Amino acid sequence: MQATKVAARETKREATHILVVDDEKSLCELLEITFRKDGHRVEVANGVEAARRKLEGSLFDIVISDIRMPGGTGLELLRFAKEIAPDSFFLLMTALPDLDTAVDALNSGADRFVIKDHNYVEQLRRAVGEVSESLKWKKEAGYLRRELRRLTGLDNIIGQSPKMKAIFDMIQTVAPQNSRVLITGESGTGKELVARAIHENSARAQTPFITINCGAFPETLLESELFGYMKGAFTGANENRRGLFQAAHGGTLFMDEIGNMNLAMQVKLYRVLQEGKVRPLGSNEELDVDVRVIAATNRDLEKAIAAGEFREDLFYRLSVIPIHVPSLRERREDIPLLARHFLEQFRKSMEKPIQGISPEAMSLLESYDWPGNVRELENTIERAVALESGLEISARVLPERVNGISPLVRASLSQSAEVQIPEEGIDFEQVVAGTERRYLQAALAKADGVRTEAAQLLKISYRSLRHYAKKHNL
Repeated sequence: MQATKVAARETKREATHILVVDDEKSLCELLEITFRKDGHRVEVANGVEAARRKLEGSLFDIVISDIRMPGGTGLELLRFAKEIAPDSFFLLMTALPDLDTAVDALNSGADRFVIKDHNYVEQLRRAVGEVSESLKWKKEAGYLRRELRRLTGLDNIIGQSPKMKAIFDMIQTVAPQNSRVLITGESGTGKELVARAIHENSARAQTPFITINCGAFPETLLESELFGYMKGAFTGANENRRGLFQAAHGGTLFMDEIGNMNLAMQVKLYRVLQEGKVRPLGSNEELDVDVRVIAATNRDLEKAIAAGEFREDLFYRLSVIPIHVPSLRERREDIPLLARHFLEQFRKSMEKPIQGISPEAMSLLESYDWPGNVRELENTIERAVALESGLEISARVLPERVNGISPLVRASLSQSAEVQIPEEGIDFEQVVAGTERRYLQAALAKADGVRTEAAQLLKISYRSLRHYAKKHNL
């Protein structure tokens, strides 16, 4: 029984969604029956205002509208539809054709113009059939693109470590579902990339993927962004505006920094997730929304719940499927892969002849803790490519926080065996301390963090290694 329900939902999602607009109810009923028999999803609206409300609340593949109607024209509806749903196929029909009207319709963006003669129903069926076939191929192309991403590493997510392979497996498992996902991890780990991969590998891949940073808006503005508003709802609301839930209808809404949302907005979000309806500010009507919500945060929400800063009921609504993205220091084996990827990216864009990264520089990259994670690594490689004048990234162009050497001391070091001391002299203790730190980092990286092995590589005692590690805050 459950499998039958799932299959039914999938069939409904794949059917072409049509809106028929005409002030003649009998004609609307005729076209509704005709297109439903052909296997399409059909809704009708008896006039322009009713059609506007339908368009604001749902996404339609095809809109079929009469031109002359009380309360507005099909041309006005066409311009409105192209603003909020530019990808919809728009077909205008009229019983009183004239050349000027046809030209206006095509100039306004109409895809087809049909005259209501004895054969107009068949003309409409042929047009709808052609569009449906085109949509089917687009969906097939989307499936092939998703399959290619699956085989080539899921878009821009780069990693071969066991933890990242587990993330890839999880994405493949949860993507076909409609369950909500809560992605946790430090800033810069790539939480949005994971959310996009889930969307792109789902049946919603051809529908909108909308993002919002919940921490970037005050409460009142966040509410209007998410739920929309009606003209006159507040000062400055000069027109109706769809919220992001409506914009993401049929697709995915990625809510980043969900842990920064205040308690009042948490209550409103919980209600939307529970009921699947939104009420724009200033409206008395609730609109149905079909949106998959993927949330992300760098906060520990369980601690926030204990502190009374996050609602427990919302947490369980959001975290049906939790995914934790590991920090870069938890998957150091991916650092060389990422570093070379960014090197290739920036050397091409900057047209530099750099061919690789020196072993010393790579050792420093692998040893550094990367508090800013992948984003910080990307910025570091971009800076190194910009500064490097040789054929490979050297340690001297890495920032001080990575190689532990100040610019003054770095200038005093030579890559040759001969020691060069500048005229102004050097800070000897800083040179020695910098050298100690670099060798400690390299040894620890080579020993995979095992201190006893690192001590053996440096030919010092374990106690000495602990002393140096404490001294250099490693």
